[in-house]
Amino acid sequence: MKWAEGIDKLGLGLYFLLCIFAIANIYSVDQKLGEKQLIFFCISLFVGLIIFVGRSKFFENMSAIIYIGGVLLLIGLFPFGKEILGQKNWYKFGSFTMQPVEFAKIGTALMLANYVSGPDFNLKVKKSLWTVLAIIGIPAAVVLAIPDVGSMLVFIAFFIALYREGLSGLLFGVGFVFAGVFLVSLAIPPVYVALAVVVIAGILIAMNYHRMSWDVISISGIAGSVLLLCGLAFGSPYILEKLPKHQRERIEVLYKGEKAFRDTSGYNLLYSKTAIGSGGLLGKGYREGSVTQGKFVPEQETDYIFCTVGEEWGFIGSAVLVLCYMVYIGRIYYLAEQQKSTFNRVFGYCLASILMMHFTINLGMVMGLFPTVGIPLPYFSYGGSSLLAFSMMTFIFFKLNYSDKNSLV
Repeated sequence: MKWAEGIDKLGLGLYFLLCIFAIANIYSVDQKLGEKQLIFFCISLFVGLIIFVGRSKFFENMSAIIYIGGVLLLIGLFPFGKEILGQKNWYKFGSFTMQPVEFAKIGTALMLANYVSGPDFNLKVKKSLWTVLAIIGIPAAVVLAIPDVGSMLVFIAFFIALYREGLSGLLFGVGFVFAGVFLVSLAIPPVYVALAVVVIAGILIAMNYHRMSWDVISISGIAGSVLLLCGLAFGSPYILEKLPKHQRERIEVLYKGEKAFRDTSGYNLLYSKTAIGSGGLLGKGYREGSVTQGKFVPEQETDYIFCTVGEEWGFIGSAVLVLCYMVYIGRIYYLAEQQKSTFNRVFGYCLASILMMHFTINLGMVMGLFPTVGIPLPYFSYGGSSLLAFSMMTFIFFKLNYSDKNSLV
């Protein structure tokens, strides 16, 4: 059929597979929630159909309004938001709740794609750099003020899209160095970390001595960076101490183990790892998991849904799910790279990078490789806001890809 040409069948098929498998696993945890998630899925498909039959230029033309609307929804949480599990990041309308940060990501991706595709964009020009930082930074700052650290981390995904458009990889290196110094300083005495910073900086300077320009600005920059890293090393324990108790314990679980906090922040992780490990190679069978059916893991239908997969479907089922996500995310990156339009390409990179961040952080969280930060597994965790927002973003890109493939230009 001619009208079906341009529809990416592999991407769409994987989307359906992930959503249907998710509904089955949520149903295993809680039958009523599984039925509700099926309704959310049907609503998402209806919205996706509306997106697909609409004009693809609508999203490019309306990107600024959608972006501003998303930011206003985030700001509105401060006077009107409902606090759930210690975070005031929900709107509640009767029995219906909505998490606006999920929709703010769509607006940010559209606005970023719109600006980057403009004729005046050039990352080598400071105006362009500061503008893209503002586009990402405004909603990210509001999210951090809520505070919702997990969602704020996802905004890093937009820098991956900018890297494709010419952003220096040095920015990522700087970020990893500062994060590494902070985390290492919590495990070993800060004085040793500061000494290591000075020694490594000295070695790097010696190796690049003849290639460096020794002007006042360069010397000040090097000295300032070393002092800042040393200050972070000595300040890390103090920063940790000033965090709220539940956030502090979530970080300390990485160093002391979940058993040290088995009655507080380590409880979820302890039973999550127990559930995943008990599944063995082939799993205990659908709706046969003792941890799942015993409701031992709080939020098992949302952020910790992967432990249900591990217990009931085992290593094989978990590996297949991980493979599906990897192929799906890789497919979106591939399609994004094939786009003729810069707007389409940037939006596709934003979608794939957001999915990758959610996927990586969520799986690291349930296996104890990353602190618990409240990040849902895309398409898989229970929640109407999350499923609808991810589905909207997905269908917007599939629509853009469809229009691109059928374009005569």
